[in-house]
Amino acid sequence: MSWQQLLCQTTSQHQEAVVESMEAADAVSITWQDAEDDPILEPRPGEMRLWNNLVVTALYNEETDLSALLLLLETQKSAWDITSVQLEIVEDQPWERAWMDSFQPMCFGKRLWIYPSWFEIPNDDSVKLLLDPGLAFGTGTHPTTALCLEWLDSQDMVGKEVLDYGCGSGVLAIAALKLGAKQAVGTDIDPQALQATHDNAERNSINPAQLQTCYPEKLPQQTWDIVMANILAGPLVELAPALLSVLRPGGQLVLSGILAEQAEAIKSAYQPSLTDFSIVQKDDWIRVSGIYR
Repeated sequence: MSWQQLLCQTTSQHQEAVVESMEAADAVSITWQDAEDDPILEPRPGEMRLWNNLVVTALYNEETDLSALLLLLETQKSAWDITSVQLEIVEDQPWERAWMDSFQPMCFGKRLWIYPSWFEIPNDDSVKLLLDPGLAFGTGTHPTTALCLEWLDSQDMVGKEVLDYGCGSGVLAIAALKLGAKQAVGTDIDPQALQATHDNAERNSINPAQLQTCYPEKLPQQTWDIVMANILAGPLVELAPALLSVLRPGGQLVLSGILAEQAEAIKSAYQPSLTDFSIVQKDDWIRVSGIYR
């Protein structure tokens, strides 16, 4: 079986009209994708923000007649700021196997590995996490997650208490516990992230007493040895007083989710309160770390 895939490049101002016309032609699925190189979206809770220029892709059954839709997109090209329309034939394939093959074991530092659950896990001395891609952010494939995992691998985590702020999949909290931390708390505004953290902890045989999850407003009234936040630069600047206030004297702060050009804003918010201030870059992204005075 084959599928028809229709790609239409337009602007955020007119994407709704394009999407409605695609839905009216019985699209099986519709996705949005950045048309340029503008990967950073920092929406507030409940806000949906799209790129200025984007590609809307619709998938149709092989037998669907798209002639009327193609004519409509052509006649509305100017009105809807459409710069290109492309129709492709996509051959069917074992999509689940193709998806699984795209995720391979990953090493972070000298001893920390992440394995998808369908891989055979070697019996060696490395520290292993089982983690599958899901709805919550954080599988190790993104440079910001990799930067944080590499930092964890480089530290003596034994006996430490850790706060993972914006925990996503829970990968950082779980890695910290696997590396010897005594206790971890994962917090996030997204209920799917809290559920994913719980599920991933269970998959990795984490003692439930060692890992607590909660919304930020329900955080325990305590301080931590290590505070990690892999979110975005805007929220990190706003959260600076809150994140610094829950660090113990001599505690370590680790921040990521930051583009290299956003480093100055982060430095201004955090550097006065930290010693051993360090910035490490991977691709276009940076990790900031330091010790609380």
